Amino acid sequence: MFLGSAAVTAVALRAAEFPIRLGVVTRVRAGETPDSTIARVKKLGFSTCQIGVRPMTMSDIPALKAALTKHGVEATAVMELGPGRMVWDFYEGPATIGVVPRETRRARIDALKAAADFAQAAGVASVQTHIGFVPEYPGDPLFGEVVDAVKEIATHFQSKGRTLLLETGQESPVTLLRLIETVGTGNLFVNLDTANLILYGKGNPVDAMDVLGKYVRGMHAKDGMFPTDPKNLGKEVAIGQGRVDFKALLKKLKAVNYHGPMTIEREIEGAKQELDILESKKYLEGLIAEAYG
Repeated sequence: MFLGSAAVTAVALRAAEFPIRLGVVTRVRAGETPDSTIARVKKLGFSTCQIGVRPMTMSDIPALKAALTKHGVEATAVMELGPGRMVWDFYEGPATIGVVPRETRRARIDALKAAADFAQAAGVASVQTHIGFVPEYPGDPLFGEVVDAVKEIATHFQSKGRTLLLETGQESPVTLLRLIETVGTGNLFVNLDTANLILYGKGNPVDAMDVLGKYVRGMHAKDGMFPTDPKNLGKEVAIGQGRVDFKALLKKLKAVNYHGPMTIEREIEGAKQELDILESKKYLEGLIAEAYG
């Protein structure tokens, strides 16, 4: 799509006023409607979100589009992991998460394809997912299987004009880079979860920008600690209380001219979650203003 001069000027002004668009991770929970979910996003003071809908059906789309329009919120990505059991640790995680496990691979490929259909109909540009514990060794037969699976998914996404955001964490940054470039469809990008690389002991988001920076199209703003138990991930904590150096990260983001969304995620429930999200919003707004001038 080509923009006229007035539209280009408007985009430039928006980028200057909001160099990074803060948002929040949200889900349409059981017993809720898209309207109540998006109203909560607006109440917290955000204009963007990544949204999960479970179960995801095409019949949800009119209500979701109406809610986004009504409350002036942009859904920057639809979140989809697919069906089946998932265990978020080091022992069972490799056998249960993403499209790596053979037993659930076909169902999750199909679920991601359906998510692309959903995103297209809803007018959402991207789908975000965890692809799983991708093998580090490119000669591992399982690596080739994952490449084939992701290529099938990405090809369907191409037909729908959507991008697929692969979330960092379960694999090292260079392994994720290898996967993206081996698949080579041009519509695979990175959802940089600022805490996950630390929680999984795979590195940190500041250094990961040197490897993946040109592919970052979405982010989860989150904080955490490195794992000290060889079975379990590190502990997720409120932003500013963990090992993520957000100030240094924002310098790296500015260096690659990143003007996309930064979506706050706090993996607890209840009143404390909302309080932490609001405090994180204020904290990040200050750092963004400082980094981007």
